[in-house]
Amino acid sequence: MKRATTADTGPLGGVRVLDLSAYIAGPYGCTLLADLGAEVIKIEPPEGDNLRKYPSTMVDHSRAFVGVNRGKRGVVINLKNPNGLELFRRMTEQADVVVHNFRPSVAPRLGIDYPRLSERNPRLIYCSLSGYGDRGPLRDRAGYDQVLQSMTGICAAQGSLQEPQIVFGSVVDYYAAALLALQVSAALVERERTERGSEISMSLLHAALAMQSARLVWADGEPRDLARDMRSGGITGIHPTANGHIYLSANTPHFWQSLCRTTGLHDLADDPRYASVRQRAQHADELIPKLRAALMKYDAATWEHQFGDEVPCARVRGIEDMFEFEQVQALGAIKTFSGSVGSYRALASALGRTTHGDVRPAPGFGEHTREVLTEHGLSNDEIDALGISGALATPPSSPV
Repeated sequence: MKRATTADTGPLGGVRVLDLSAYIAGPYGCTLLADLGAEVIKIEPPEGDNLRKYPSTMVDHSRAFVGVNRGKRGVVINLKNPNGLELFRRMTEQADVVVHNFRPSVAPRLGIDYPRLSERNPRLIYCSLSGYGDRGPLRDRAGYDQVLQSMTGICAAQGSLQEPQIVFGSVVDYYAAALLALQVSAALVERERTERGSEISMSLLHAALAMQSARLVWADGEPRDLARDMRSGGITGIHPTANGHIYLSANTPHFWQSLCRTTGLHDLADDPRYASVRQRAQHADELIPKLRAALMKYDAATWEHQFGDEVPCARVRGIEDMFEFEQVQALGAIKTFSGSVGSYRALASALGRTTHGDVRPAPGFGEHTREVLTEHGLSNDEIDALGISGALATPPSSPV
């Protein structure tokens, strides 16, 4: 699986990944592979990953692009240029994995489909990510996170069919990224047994369904119009306090008793009407006003301290609070990056693996083109010639 490199650390150390994908799901899936130690080369077209152009309060850079693409080197190659296409094919000969998120009909049209690339590298793992999968009537339709949320019932579950609500944060994209990284890792293990590569695929549709596995169950004889939500209801949820909000979860008898004791609602603790989480949900109209009245005694920070380990809870915070949050600091989860996109703090690793070497910041546009191509055996004159031909989308006199 692995080639010897100076950075041969982590479970995927020595594995080279060519990342052709854009937006969030594909790129972040490759970032997870980088978190595991893989060498990831992000290959962008002349117009760049469209995520670079998203609105952002960061000066000259997209916060989303920076956050999604850590751990990679960046190259610009024009696959529509014959020289650029041949350059990419040449690079695949030294790669272990190729990832793209083109629609199923696009890769064959570009000449980078699995049959053609596997001829040059039979050990290649070829992973395609699409909106709806590689077959079926929607296979060539463009798919995006919130489109799939709306289609698969997530928005209706977040609100209702009458007043649907988007779950912000690109949750389908990030879950698809995790499944992509899992599939690639499994394919690399399988290659150790078979000595051959394989073609694998992932879709946002499948990710949106998989993340609802607890709801996506229809028993024989059940009607269509049936509540399939997994929320426990009752007092579990977000509640206002004298200042700020707090989330409480008290589904077990122990936590329910602790909640009643800490808030002074002793008469509720032993009432048989509220003995189970189902019973408490049935009596939510009675319990919630009493609980919220008790919570008005202190602010959210005080309640969080008082509940401590006795009641699962969290004061509602903003993402900005996570940069200095004690538990986050203890995990070493935040790192200061410095590179062509400036200095910034961001997540060091999604997997808690922060010891396999210095994590690269997100690459500038085409930042490592010359460096990477030199490692692939091209001379400076050859790189300059490719620049002149338009294969690299930058003239030789410009930094590439």
